[in-house]
Amino acid sequence: MGTLWGGRFQEEASELMQSFNESFSLDKRLWYEDITASIAHVTMLGDCEIISKEESELLQQELTTLREAIGEDPSLLTGNYEDIHSFVEAKMIEACGDAGKKMHTARSRNDQVAVDMKLYVKKSLTGLSELAQQMIKVFGAKGEAVADVLMPAYTHLQRAQIVPFSYVLDAYAAMFERDVKKIDQAIELMDENPLGAGALAGTTYEINRQQTASLLGFAGVQHNTLDSVSNRDFIIDALHCCSSLMMHMSRFAEDFIIYSSQEFNFVELSDHFSTGSSMMPQKKNPDALELIRGKAAKVISLLNAMYGTMKGLPLSYNKDMQEDKAIYFEALDTTTACVKILTAVTEELKVNEDRLKETIHEGFLNATELADYLVRKGLPFREAHEIVGKIVVYALEKKTQLHELELEEMEQFSAAIQEDVYTALHPDTILQQGIKKDMLHSHVKSV
Repeated sequence: MGTLWGGRFQEEASELMQSFNESFSLDKRLWYEDITASIAHVTMLGDCEIISKEESELLQQELTTLREAIGEDPSLLTGNYEDIHSFVEAKMIEACGDAGKKMHTARSRNDQVAVDMKLYVKKSLTGLSELAQQMIKVFGAKGEAVADVLMPAYTHLQRAQIVPFSYVLDAYAAMFERDVKKIDQAIELMDENPLGAGALAGTTYEINRQQTASLLGFAGVQHNTLDSVSNRDFIIDALHCCSSLMMHMSRFAEDFIIYSSQEFNFVELSDHFSTGSSMMPQKKNPDALELIRGKAAKVISLLNAMYGTMKGLPLSYNKDMQEDKAIYFEALDTTTACVKILTAVTEELKVNEDRLKETIHEGFLNATELADYLVRKGLPFREAHEIVGKIVVYALEKKTQLHELELEEMEQFSAAIQEDVYTALHPDTILQQGIKKDMLHSHVKSV
């Protein structure tokens, strides 16, 4: 196994230990970042005259060639190596001879893996943000397509008030927009270069950390070197972003699993994102949404796993931190897949407009509006609230809805009720009152 150490040892590690210790099978995913950071590092070494200009240029050239070759053929990432760092260095020694052995000058795997992971997390979060923004646009397009459809909104899973169907989509779009902002904040927080911190206390070479920061696109340098090599807050922050996004998608999944049931029948998922039963031929299961709901638990647990990994570690670097990659890669892959699925599910979602039209005339959804009507007639709200409660009980006993009661029936509860009450209780009127005016111009329609 190719390693970056060994001189201190008189015997080789056992095969069992080598297998237990290796991370190349996992961290080869960081090949682009490791090579890119190495190009920046050897460029700086040459400019600072720590290695010769010729050696620096040779290493830059061969590293670039390796990066292009792997980009064209990822199967090159194979072999018996301890990690991605030893793989890249071995390739440089093969290509450049003794110059390749100088590539690691003024650098440790501790700051090397920290910079690799920061570069990878920045890039991957940017990609996740772009996918989330695309999902928000799809929510907006679906909202436009059903702009005139009304539905009951719920509290306690009990019908509460009438809203446009698009307003429910808008609520989730608002959650996802916050998630995008969280991603932006996470990227800003991590935007410091750890390269040059060495093993834990820097290096005696006169290196230029600002140069490597600029070459790698960091806003600045992470100055405390103990923190630089042992900091994994940026991964925890990224996992928070994934967990929040998954939590919001899971809430959407729960709502629309319910809405797609025969009892509700508000929506139907496309056949492309549903499955059937091996026993019951009539079944059409919303498994895409159920999987999102289930996978949310895993991603949130991965955040907890990272907290658990870091909570008891002394300064500075400890090998426990190697687990960060498995945790983050799985959380990222899961979240990315779920965003893509939910985007497609929403794009192909069928809204049952006829069923929703039925529901807005059921369940006393205009009770609050009747109370507001009485308030506008001069009654205190608490008194209006009590009156409407009594009218609801009366309507329940008659098995009818508020707007179906005769005027004489309602007048017995309050002399303030007049003929114009029916206009106040109509869904179109309700949507033009108060905050509901904003629903007709919600930002989900303008994304």
